[in-house]
Amino acid sequence: MKYLLDTHSFLWALSETKNLSKKARETIKSPANDIYVSAVSFWEISIKTRIKKLDLDSLKPEELIPLAEKMKFELISLTPEEAITYHNLANQAHKDPFDRMLIWQSISRNMGLISKDREFRKFTQFGLKLLW
Repeated sequence: MKYLLDTHSFLWALSETKNLSKKARETIKSPANDIYVSAVSFWEISIKTRIKKLDLDSLKPEELIPLAEKMKFELISLTPEEAITYHNLANQAHKDPFDRMLIWQSISRNMGLISKDREFRKFTQFGLKLLW
């Protein structure tokens, strides 16, 4: 199965696996699954690091790409089609634009989404396959 990591799940998979559920850890480690990280997450990390809302300790944001590749995560871009059809994500419950785009990418690409964010549950009625 294909799974997209939300931004926190990606960061936790790199260094704080205890924050992931047992099911999420097993899913990420299973060779039967393809695990993806979106450019949207890298953008969010870069912005939040710059404005001091996120501390990566001694890491620089650009070091996260090789770390993701080392863990065999596949990197995906935001396509123009995903960007232009984003307005089709009907529910307005979650206001964070990064999270909403990750939800939309997951739905559009028919991927499961690994996230601990409780607000994401509100999107399962719109086709989101949520794993936590």
